[in-house]
Formats: sequence, structure tokens, C-alpha cells
Amino acid sequence: MNWFCFFEMIDGYLAFPALTLFLATGVILTIQTRFIQFRSVRRFIRIIAGGPKEEREAGIKTVSPYKALFTAMAGTIGMGNMVGPTVAILMGGPGALFWLVAYSIISCVTKYAEVSFALHTRDTTKTGQILGGPAQYLKLISNNLAHWYGFSTVFLFAGWSGLQTNTLAAILVNEGIVHWVTGLGLAVIVLVVLIGGIQRVGSFTTKIVPIMFFLYVSFALTILFYDPFALWAAIKLMFKYAFVPAAPIGGFIGASLFSAVRIGTHRAAYITECGIGTSSIAHSFADVKRISDQAIMAMYSVFADTFLCLISGLIVLLTGLWQQCGFTSTMTYQAFSAYSPYYGKYILVISVIFFVITTLIGNTFNGSRSFASFSQYRFMNSYYVFSAVIIFFGALVPVPFVWKVMDVVLVLVAIPHLIGLLMIAWRYPQMLKK
Repeated sequence: MNWFCFFEMIDGYLAFPALTLFLATGVILTIQTRFIQFRSVRRFIRIIAGGPKEEREAGIKTVSPYKALFTAMAGTIGMGNMVGPTVAILMGGPGALFWLVAYSIISCVTKYAEVSFALHTRDTTKTGQILGGPAQYLKLISNNLAHWYGFSTVFLFAGWSGLQTNTLAAILVNEGIVHWVTGLGLAVIVLVVLIGGIQRVGSFTTKIVPIMFFLYVSFALTILFYDPFALWAAIKLMFKYAFVPAAPIGGFIGASLFSAVRIGTHRAAYITECGIGTSSIAHSFADVKRISDQAIMAMYSVFADTFLCLISGLIVLLTGLWQQCGFTSTMTYQAFSAYSPYYGKYILVISVIFFVITTLIGNTFNGSRSFASFSQYRFMNSYYVFSAVIIFFGALVPVPFVWKVMDVVLVLVAIPHLIGLLMIAWRYPQMLKK
């Protein structure tokens, strides 16, 4: 048995319990918070219009609420929004895109809970450094559970970073840039930014995230609305195969209904981090006065991820590339190259580079906070070097193997975290009140 088959077997065993827990957590928290994701829209608009109230504590190394938000979004808005829907469709059929969006809507409340718990339970070191996120709030249930989370997410973030590098290297090699050059360049950039600390990370991501979002969305919508009839056909395809198996066609091998639901849900969890808890690490640095305001901003930021995923997936369906290609992470790049103006693929390449850099910075920063949860901020530069090495070698590893390994690691992190999250919500319901 080779390593790919080994991880595929583990993924198969964990598939049903993980899917059940992901969906059940979203439903339970939605009911407990009285459908907060649907009734907090007006509050969200007021927060964005007026700005969340800050309350900075002397000597504590926090950042503004918006910098915390964009640092968290830097970790979720990235290559996953382009590649995740593609992988979901190739493995689960067009219906997987429906379930990706559905999970995001149901489970954005999970992120609300994660950020609320993270801000309520954050702690500080003697030097004023913040300790926050699941590795802190899971201590309300068990120190062992918290330590497992902190330890396992160190490798989760490193793997995510390697996956980002892998995809960018696969795209840039088409432009004549060899894999190792991509890996080395990204590793150096990430090291320089991260050694500057949370303030530099926040300043960098606050400037870059809106730019890359606008660039990508503009050109993606140009492709989608060039042929409205093809767009409508793609949407119907997504809904049709959300509830029936997808038969083999062309290069697509077919997918069961369970595969569509499972893969769509897992890709959504990977992209939005709802249920994994990782994005709450950056939010725990916010110097916000009202905790629920930061949690609401985090909750609705999920829809930015979901929108990017939806338009990326529809492009793959609309162009028909999902029927023609085997397993590849560069399908969105191929669509931009073939169906946008001659300069469209270069706009995509620029967007992708921004996406990857900010995601790598967000992932590595969050991973360093997980590392700090049990190292008390000792040996931080060693962690940054470890991450840089993973980023470099991520450019050289085969694509299918990387995705399969990350599926398993994701579930091993998510299952104990979701159980702990539900237990905290049951024992400390006051933390979820607005």
C-alpha cells in the first residue's frame, strides 16, 4: 500500500462522522443563537459604516478590529477560493458546489461562536503578547484537548501553506518560472513580513486583501456574464446534481450524492475555516470594545469567501473544462486564459500571486500563534524557518497527494475541535449573547 492509498483509506473511515459533525454543529449553533446569521445584517451594516468601537489595553499587543479582520481574511481568501471549488467539482460533481455554498451559509454561525469564545478567553504573556484562539478556549473543556489542537494546527497551517505554494507553482510554470524559484521567492517574502510581527502583518493584509478581491471578481464576472444563457445552464447544473448522483462524462469519472455533499462540505470548511477555528486566532488580537461586533464581522466575512468560491466554480462549469480535464489545480487559470481578453490570464496571475502571498502570511501567522500556545512565544523564529522550508518544498510535491493528506489532517483537527466547541456552547451560553 502506497502513502496515497493509506491517506485515502483514513479519509474514507472519517468521512461520515466528520460530515455529520460539521453540519450538526452549524444547525445546533444556528438554533441556539436564534438564527443570528439572518437577523444581524442591520447590525453588521452599522458596524461597517461606523466602525467597531476599540478599547486598547495598555501594554497589550493588540491591533485594530479591521486589521484583525483582514489578517483573518488573508488566511481564508486565497488560492482555496479558486482551486477549492475546482477540486470539489472534479471529485464530487457539479452538486458539490451547491453543498459548498450551503455549508457556508449554515455554518457561518460556527465562526461567530469561535471568535466570541476566542475573545472571551484570550490571555496575555508577561511581555504583553496575546494568547488566543481555540488553543485557549478549549482549555475550558480540557487542557489535553487544547494542547492537541495547538500541536496539530502547527502542521495543518504548514500543510496549507505548502498547498498554496504547490498551486501557484503549477500555474507559474506555464509562464516559464520553474517550481523551485516560486517556492524560494514565497518563502523569503513570508519570512520578511512575519518577523515584523502582528502590526506589520495587519498593515500589509489591510492594503492587499481588498485589491486582490476586486481584481479577481471583476474579471471573473466578465467571463460569467459574457454568455448569460451558459451561466444559467451552469447554475441549473449545480442545483440538479446537488440531489442526484453525477454520471461519468468526458474526463469526469462521476460521483455519488454522498460524495457531492461530503466533498462540498469539506472544501467549504477548508476555505472558510468554519468549524476548524483557525481564523479566530487573528480575531483574538482585536482591541474591540464589544466582542459580538468582532464576531459578527467574522461571521459575515464568510460570505466574501463563499462568493469567490461560487463564481470560480461557475466558471469551471460554464466553460465545460470539468468534463475535459483530469485532476488538476490549474483549471481556473485555464478558463481565464481561454475565455477572457488576452490580458485576462495576466490579471489572474497577478491576483493569484497576491492571493497566495496573503494566505501564506495569514496561515503562517496563525500557525505561529498555535505554536506559541505551548511554547509561550519561545523559538518563534525557528517556527518561521520551519514554515519557510515547508513553503519551499510545497512547490515540488505532486498535487493529488497534497490534497489527500490535507483532507485527513483537516478532519483530525476539526472533529475534536467541533466537539469541544459544542460543549463550550452548552456550558457557557452567555458567551454567545449579543
